[in-house]
Amino acid sequence: MMRLCRTREEMRLAVKGWRAEGAFIGLVPTMGALHDGHMEIVRRARAGCERVVVSVFVNPTQFGPGEDFAVYPRDPDRDLAMLNAAGVDGVFLPEVAEIHRPGAETVVEVPRLSRMLMGRLRPGHFRGVATVVAKLFNIVRPDRAYFGEKDYQQLAVIRRMVEDLDFGIEIAGVPTIREPDGLAMSSRNARLAPEDRAAAPVIHRALAEAARHARAGWTVARLRAWVRDSIASNPRADVRAVDIRDAATLAPIRGAPSAPAVVLVAVRFGDVLLIDQQVIDPPDPESP
Repeated sequence: MMRLCRTREEMRLAVKGWRAEGAFIGLVPTMGALHDGHMEIVRRARAGCERVVVSVFVNPTQFGPGEDFAVYPRDPDRDLAMLNAAGVDGVFLPEVAEIHRPGAETVVEVPRLSRMLMGRLRPGHFRGVATVVAKLFNIVRPDRAYFGEKDYQQLAVIRRMVEDLDFGIEIAGVPTIREPDGLAMSSRNARLAPEDRAAAPVIHRALAEAARHARAGWTVARLRAWVRDSIASNPRADVRAVDIRDAATLAPIRGAPSAPAVVLVAVRFGDVLLIDQQVIDPPDPESP
């Protein structure tokens, strides 16, 4: 039977009972409005853990002024039904005041990784992410936590935070789940106008083609310009950021990649900002 916990105390009590059973506990943090991408992460957690907790919390501190916190999709009843059907053991569904208590001053930030790329577009975003994830880790105390690779920079921030602060939690990345036309699944997709939804797969097409060009030996500068121009060729796409970084460290790269790299993009359609990524491999030196 799935346990619904709305307070820290309820969640900790549930976890304490499972710990007494010797259970290996997995956590899947979400902001709700669940879709098949989330549920694939839940399935991975169910396959690898004896008990699975899913948190559903739209975190206000990772939204900047004028961003879409107020209109971010919320459907807790549907979320709970999906999680119950998936066999989740516990759901942590707190109110904002339960997580961000009045007078709280402490924040968590991973400076280098938080201020590049998407962090330049959304100042303070990753500080909000790191702080709330650290709080969730301290409340649930999982053995392993699962995150989607679509939010590639977020995953890097969390991995760095966990290592630097000695959380002792394994972080598992789950590959991006896509719609049949290639668009990365996201809760924000539901807010796309029909014309924008039809245009948005241009992102994945450009990323997939970039992976082929990388294997042909293109330089990072050439790849970056090609991805930007390819996406921008669709008049509905407002390209906000394109960057190519080392896949393991997010360090800058010059020339042609000699190790796996990641292409990171942020594209606005109307008032909806979509992000996506593609890991690209360098040419095979053994190839003729």
